[in-house]
Amino acid sequence: MNEPLAERIRPKSLEEYISQAHLVGETGSLTRQIRRGLIPSLILWGPPGTGKTTLANIIACESDRPFYTLSAINSGVKDVREVIEKAKQGGGLFTAKNPILFIDEIHRFSKSQQDSLLGAVEKGWVTLIGATTENPSFEVIPALLSRCQVYVLNAFDKKDMEALLQRAMEKDTVLSGIKIDLRETEALLRLSGGDGRKLLNIFELVINSEGTGEVTITNDMVLEKVQKNTVRYDKTGEQHYDIISAFIKSIRGSDPNGAVYWLARMIEGGEDVKFIARRMIISASEDIGIANPTALVIANNTFQAVTTVGYPEARIILSQCALHLATSPKSNTSYMAINRAQEAVRQTGDLSVPLHLRNAPTKLMKELGYGEGYKYAHDYAGNFVNQEFLPDELKGTSFYVPAGNSREEQIRSFIQKRWGDKYKGS
Repeated sequence: MNEPLAERIRPKSLEEYISQAHLVGETGSLTRQIRRGLIPSLILWGPPGTGKTTLANIIACESDRPFYTLSAINSGVKDVREVIEKAKQGGGLFTAKNPILFIDEIHRFSKSQQDSLLGAVEKGWVTLIGATTENPSFEVIPALLSRCQVYVLNAFDKKDMEALLQRAMEKDTVLSGIKIDLRETEALLRLSGGDGRKLLNIFELVINSEGTGEVTITNDMVLEKVQKNTVRYDKTGEQHYDIISAFIKSIRGSDPNGAVYWLARMIEGGEDVKFIARRMIISASEDIGIANPTALVIANNTFQAVTTVGYPEARIILSQCALHLATSPKSNTSYMAINRAQEAVRQTGDLSVPLHLRNAPTKLMKELGYGEGYKYAHDYAGNFVNQEFLPDELKGTSFYVPAGNSREEQIRSFIQKRWGDKYKGS
């Protein structure tokens, strides 16, 4: 049978749907809307293999609505308009239940393609359901996003994945005829990484590779079979997160060769240039930070440049940025400082702002002492005066501790010259 396992056992109803209880459980927000027959235009945002397409199909089925589907990979403005026209022509039949238009990977739609949806969504000719693995705040135009509700789908947890395996063995017409001894599941779960579709693909691959009526599945057996059937980089999810992880870790480890190799793997796989550039912006701040502040400027400019240029020339810009980041001095002090500060906030709660730091825009506030005792730094030599800027409970706490690179050694001297031993660890 050519149809993959994930397709053969795709749930047809909410009762069969596994995971996402916060959305489609007994009291889930989507469950209530489906039962009331009031389905808004929405965006389903979550990692690959979390059931976005399946959920869209179920919503259409449960609400008894016509269902149109487009893929952003191979559909253009013309395709969108054709579907909208079909929906409009059927408007007389579906006045109470307008058709559902499902767009997979909607983040890959250009601005003009997304613009072509606005009128139909606004006038109610279609109910849009978009699926995306990327943050819709970045990838969906504001005008369209404001007309949709965003629902977040989570990666499958261990319980979900084990339930999925059991469902496959019990419900699939092919697997139910095979005696399967699922002795160990750790390797299956680890390799799938919370991706239900990937889990079923690996499960089917392992079973088919045995070619017998009896299969005993162990961790070693799974690892052996998967290594022999390593798949090429797949921008839709198979190695999507593993490759970007290797890329960022190569930059963090100051290896330009590793960085440019993993970059090439993504480029050859057709990875979205904005996805790569966005991760480099994060790395420029998290892994390089104050050791080379220019890295963040270059990474941000890289994002703007590749968004404008696109492939194939964008590969050169990405390479330049990746090599700059990999060969830059490294510091994670910005990352560590905000972590320490947030932890202090969680532990100490909403501490009062010291009176001398408070704003005093009214006469009453001045009478209450707001702003009293504040020293304006520019009135003092060197534009500095020793005063307290933290709540009393946190006096002397060091959230920022300079690293040993040359730039932060200068910062360390700057801090010690002004504050002396006031901040421990500086």
